[in-house]
Amino acid sequence: MTTTDPALRGHASRPAHRDGNVLRWLTAHTASLVGDSVYFVALGWSAQKAAGPAEVGLVMAAGALPRALLMLVGGVVADRFDPRRVILGSDVLRCLLILSVAAGIALTAPALWMLVAVALVFGAVDALFVPAIGALPPRITGPDQLARVSGMRSLSMRLSQIAGPPIGGSAMALGGAAAAFTVAGLLFALSLPFLSTLRVRPLEKPAGEQPENGTVGQDLVDGLRYIHSHRLVGPLVVVGALCELGLVGTLNVGMILLNAERGWGASGYGWIVSGFGAGAAAGAALLSVVGRLPRAGLLLAGTLLVCSAGAVSIALVPALWIAVAMALATGLCAGTFGGVNNALVQAATDPAYLGRVTSVVMLAMVGLAPLGYPLVGAAIGAWGSAPVFVGCGAFACLGVAVVLASGPVRRAELPRAH
Repeated sequence: MTTTDPALRGHASRPAHRDGNVLRWLTAHTASLVGDSVYFVALGWSAQKAAGPAEVGLVMAAGALPRALLMLVGGVVADRFDPRRVILGSDVLRCLLILSVAAGIALTAPALWMLVAVALVFGAVDALFVPAIGALPPRITGPDQLARVSGMRSLSMRLSQIAGPPIGGSAMALGGAAAAFTVAGLLFALSLPFLSTLRVRPLEKPAGEQPENGTVGQDLVDGLRYIHSHRLVGPLVVVGALCELGLVGTLNVGMILLNAERGWGASGYGWIVSGFGAGAAAGAALLSVVGRLPRAGLLLAGTLLVCSAGAVSIALVPALWIAVAMALATGLCAGTFGGVNNALVQAATDPAYLGRVTSVVMLAMVGLAPLGYPLVGAAIGAWGSAPVFVGCGAFACLGVAVVLASGPVRRAELPRAH
């Protein structure tokens, strides 16, 4: 049975960074994220040893297909069931799966079919995990702490991206793929005791409301209608998607090609990516500490505008150090934009729909945005980096236009502490 606490039912809420309940959730989430990073290192190196470069790409991409196809279904599952249990079950499955793979690899050389199968199953479980994670924060803290929790979650993601690969690489160096998969499985196991002790607020339905008995398809359509009809949530989802579709391919694929074009090399690429990551971590830390920023709707427009302009400027500046500085500023605005947008969505969404709303948001990030990678690469090959960066930045700026055109978004404010 879900553990509840009377304190979670009131309007006043303890600051998230001092709330043991939120900190347990954050610890569990961080352990899972680091486990993800270690898993991808183990999977990639195992594929490299088992097959050629083309097969490595196949293995690494295999998990994206079920993740994208099942993400919306995962949102329905998160809304139908206790999201804490969905997260707990997902980490149990991932722990057992990865430890089984570690045992198999310890006994025999990793086979290509085994790695593809693992990636497919892992991607399917991820499709359940991600929407449930998005649905949980409003049920473990008060509305006025959602911005702070969003910042803490973003900071956790950035730190896990920094810590995970070295941990996975060290495990590979010391004990091979079996050791790396074992470390990933143990990190998923580490999250379980923290998740099992979370106090979760039950959903409060209006008196007389009948329980939902619709099919998964009906629930999914109902969720999409909710997003479409909501005057604040709908535009916020569109703004976030435009940002992802416009900038992710540019920053992930375009930055590699830009560095090759300018002759800055792998070290230059590393400096630019590190600058962006440091800026994004600083933006997340700012939200974690401050907890609330005024004029949130206009702040969205401003940070997205600067973020888009900053991404464009990286392709136009003449020197590497200027590009690194622009990447730092771009990351700072990107981290702030993402945290504020996520907090506004969570604060405005009826908790009964949060899983489905999160699944749509994440589908744009992990399902649709990567589809633009080949287009960005082909376009840069045809026209060079600068025109493509300018075009992608202009596309992301459509999100600014959506914010300014939507009164509810333009006037949106994060909840105040009571």
